[in-house]
Amino acid sequence: MAAALTVYAHDGETVDGLVDRALGKTSGAVESVLEANPGLAALGLFLPHGTAVLLPIAAQVADETPIIQLWD
Repeated sequence: MAAALTVYAHDGETVDGLVDRALGKTSGAVESVLEANPGLAALGLFLPHGTAVLLPIAAQVADETPIIQLWD
């Protein structure tokens, strides 16, 4: 893995909630985070408070969908 950002879980937070809080999106990023953190899914639905989670830099790249506006 190239580079990663470490984020710590809040009490009762889910993986997708943590990813959404840190990156502002979950589409495709949750899968990358689970691959980068073996055993994270085994902790259960709600992460224990203070669990360190590595967010790969690639997960932070937003897949921009072009916005089509009526006046274009």
